[in-house]
This record gives sequence, C-alpha cells and structure tokens, in this order.
Amino acid sequence: MEIKVGIQHVQREITVESDASAAEVEAELRKALSDETILTLTDAKGRKVLVPVGKIAYVDLGQEHTRPVGFGAS
Repeated sequence: MEIKVGIQHVQREITVESDASAAEVEAELRKALSDETILTLTDAKGRKVLVPVGKIAYVDLGQEHTRPVGFGAS
C-alpha cells in the first residue's frame, strides 16, 4: 500500500510503499498522535521512516491492493 505523508511547511510529501494494512497504519498514527511522539512507518524493504507527529499536515492511505496492469490481468 502506498502511504503519503504531508509535512507542514515542506513542499514535497513523503511517500512510503508498505506491506502494512490501512488499519495498522491508522492505529499507529492514532497512537503516535495521542502520545505526541513519532510516527514510525516501515516500507516494503524494511527501511523505517520517522516523522514527528507535530509536523504532520496530512496522511493519505492509498489502496491496499493495487489493480493488476498488463496483458495477464483479468
């Protein structure tokens, strides 16, 4: 799933491709917001992205399952 995080006063957004579900990411975001800590996102390759929740402008959770594209798609 593609996760986009907008940061306050920064023109570019952070994009992370993750194996986590939307519910898992939302739960992690809610916990970080309530604790006023850092949102930790892990991408599909195991790398971590740390974002201070006080600087988050928005979080866009993309589709969990992307549609197949190409000749073999049914």
